[in-house]
Amino acid sequence: MSKGFDWDDLQFFLAVAHAGTVSKASHRMGVDHATVMRRLDNLEKTLGAKLFERNLRGYNLTKRGERLLTSAQVVQAEMQKAERDIAASDLAISGVVRISSLEGFANFFLAAKLPRFAAANPNVSLEMIAIQQIVALSRREADIAITLQAPETGRFIVERLTDYVLFVYGPKSYLAEAPPIRSRDDLQNHPFTGYIDDLIFVRGLDYLDEIGARRPQLQSSSLHAQMEASAAGYGLCVLPTFIARKNHALVPVLPREISLRRTYHLVMPADRADIARVRAVRRFIHEEVAAAQQLFLGVA
Repeated sequence: MSKGFDWDDLQFFLAVAHAGTVSKASHRMGVDHATVMRRLDNLEKTLGAKLFERNLRGYNLTKRGERLLTSAQVVQAEMQKAERDIAASDLAISGVVRISSLEGFANFFLAAKLPRFAAANPNVSLEMIAIQQIVALSRREADIAITLQAPETGRFIVERLTDYVLFVYGPKSYLAEAPPIRSRDDLQNHPFTGYIDDLIFVRGLDYLDEIGARRPQLQSSSLHAQMEASAAGYGLCVLPTFIARKNHALVPVLPREISLRRTYHLVMPADRADIARVRAVRRFIHEEVAAAQQLFLGVA
């Protein structure tokens, strides 16, 4: 390395290499856009090498940049090991942890639990993404993801969180007036709310074919919106029991005959799983889920 090399510049280099854009890197590091640009310029001048090709879509590594990335990741691994050693000494953890979660788990379970973690860890900032899309963990868009479908490729840590049960639900007002539902075949005589067909991005969310219901006339990408439409008297809806139990307008339909089971997984990039702040959030989520097993399995 040339004289005057600043090891801190590697943090900015890695952030841009992983994020693909300066704006994302600056957000993750908590600095402004100009600081990231200045750090990259310093590093390129010190090394006498161009590390990125700039284009309209972001920053791509040059061949020299790719070689530096290999070395920088070794340095980063050593820094993370030091961070783990410090954490083992019970020193305060700090930084940002971004969680990506399916809407149901995020909005109806995790959101109510995170304030307790935040209160106990004032130096950790939590960001929760709860939109119906697949977040690219390989691009470091999240530190932790809660999903039904684990990645099939890439270096990830995948941990089973919990099974959960889903029933068909209907509003009491609708069921009192609608044709009786005595068996699974009777579902064909009733309207459902459900997901928009071409926006179902995880196989486990396609419930209606599995229970033999007709395709819904009223569709939404939001599970919350589906529940509210059903509760307003529109018709039936498939919901996790831990969500539907909070809506007193809804009751389960044929719960002994029709029930579905899915599994939530917790997924992290392998090189971030043991960072102290990520490990703390990961442990917290596992503990909260373990304490709520009966709720997820529909027996609470």
